[in-house]
Amino acid sequence: MNADAVVLDIDGVLVDVEDSYRRAIVESIEAVYDRTIRKPDIQQFKDAGGFNNDWELTYAAALYVLATGEGYSASIDEYTDEIAARGGGLEAAEDAVREELGARATQRVTERWDRERLRDVFQQLYLGADLYRGLEGGNPDRETPGFIHDEPVLLEPETREAILERYDVGVVTGRPEAEAEIALERVGLESEIPLEHRFTMDDWAEGKPHPHALTTLAERFDADSVVFVGDTLDDIRTATNAADADPGREYYGVGVLTGGLTGEEGRRAYEAEDAAAVLESINDLPDLLES
Repeated sequence: MNADAVVLDIDGVLVDVEDSYRRAIVESIEAVYDRTIRKPDIQQFKDAGGFNNDWELTYAAALYVLATGEGYSASIDEYTDEIAARGGGLEAAEDAVREELGARATQRVTERWDRERLRDVFQQLYLGADLYRGLEGGNPDRETPGFIHDEPVLLEPETREAILERYDVGVVTGRPEAEAEIALERVGLESEIPLEHRFTMDDWAEGKPHPHALTTLAERFDADSVVFVGDTLDDIRTATNAADADPGREYYGVGVLTGGLTGEEGRRAYEAEDAAAVLESINDLPDLLES
C-alpha cells in the first residue's frame, strides 16, 4: 500500500468494547424502559450505517422497543434494513417508525422516547460514578464502577512501536474527546498522537462515513497515501468517500475482525464494501504494510 500515514479508529481496533459501550447500549434501554434489544442486535444498527455515535444508536434501539409496544411489527433485521435503505442514522430510524405506525401512534411513542434520560443513564453505566462526576459535572443517581474499566487492550506494544516508528499516526473516532484520551492513554498512544492529529465526536459534526476528518488529517500529514483502520462498514465507507473527495491522494480502508464484524461473515461484509484488506487484528497491520 506504500502508506505515508496510518489513521486508527479506537473502538474494536485499539480496545475491545464488547463489555463496555455495547453493554451500555443494552442496559441503558433496559434501565429506562424495562425492555431492551439483545447485544448481537447492535451490529445490525452498525451495519445499517450512520451510527458511529453510540448514544444515537441507543436512541434508535429504544425507539424500536417503544414502537413495538404500539404495534410496530418489523423484526430488528427488517427495521435496520429499512434504516439502511433510507440512508442510515437516527433520522432514518424515525422515518421508518413514523411511516409504519402513522401520526397518532408515533406521537405516543415519541412522548415516551426520552433521549436525554437514555444518554444520562448510558454515561452513568459506562463511566461509573467517579468519572461521571468529573466528566459530566453532575451527581449520578447510581453508584457504579463503570464499564469503561472493562475494555481489554487489543494493540500490542510491539505493534504500537512499529507503527509509530514508520508512519505518521492519527485517530478518527466517534468517542467524545475525554473518553478518547482515556482509551489512548490505556494503549500508550495518548502522548504520541498530538491533538491536531485526532478527530473525536467533539471535533466534527458529520461523523463517519463523512470524509472530512480523514482528508483533513491527510492534508496535515502532507501524505500521498493514507491507511484507515476500523471495525465497522462505515469506517471502510469513510476511506472510500475520502478517495472520492480527494482524488489526488490514495486512501485505503482496512477492516479488523476484533469488533462487531468477526469471522468469515465479517470478512465477507468488509469485502462487499471493497475494503483494501481485512485483518484478524490491528497487530497484523505492520506485516500488511511492509509487504
